[in-house]
Amino acid sequence: MEPIKIIDAPACPLPLANVDTDQLIPARFMKEPRSVGYGQFLLHDLRHDGSGRPAERFILNHPQVAEAKTLVARRNFGAGSSREAAVYALVDFGFRCVIAPSFGDIFASNAVNNGLLPATVSEADAEALLAALGDAPGLLQVDLETQRIGVGDLSVTFFIAPTWRTKLLNGWDDIDMTRQHAETIRRFADDYASQRPWLQATPSTEIITRS
Repeated sequence: MEPIKIIDAPACPLPLANVDTDQLIPARFMKEPRSVGYGQFLLHDLRHDGSGRPAERFILNHPQVAEAKTLVARRNFGAGSSREAAVYALVDFGFRCVIAPSFGDIFASNAVNNGLLPATVSEADAEALLAALGDAPGLLQVDLETQRIGVGDLSVTFFIAPTWRTKLLNGWDDIDMTRQHAETIRRFADDYASQRPWLQATPSTEIITRS
């Protein structure tokens, strides 16, 4: 995964609470292979009207959305089912960060494992960020190293679990998190083996013949 240090790019305001994984990617699109690009399915039923035409005033249809890397929403983002495809849709659309007061637990874990930063802010700070952005994408900076978000004159802090922060800063997955301790693991294995030599398998010299 690509490491995240600072995201300095337009952000999309999405002033909605309880945006669940069924909304992020409706189930009917999950039969498609990811190679088709899941970004086109992101919030599909909110992005289109009843006749299937793009909803003109929905933020993801804004002409300036192409460069957006951050989505700012309200509480309980990513609740609902555990479908990882919800994260795929956000990442394939181009987002690297979602800012909200709270997230669905499984969604947040899936996000980190796919290089998407779930930045948790207070309810008041979420509202302040949404107000600062208004109705259109606006330039916003997310600094994962200092855990601060800035837009215009507004600067707020955000929370992320230390382990998740380490993974995202380095572009690591769970295997990489284990590999960082490779030397310690090797020394332990060597010490354990030297203290318990009887546990080591030895080639057998016995030859068994079969009739």
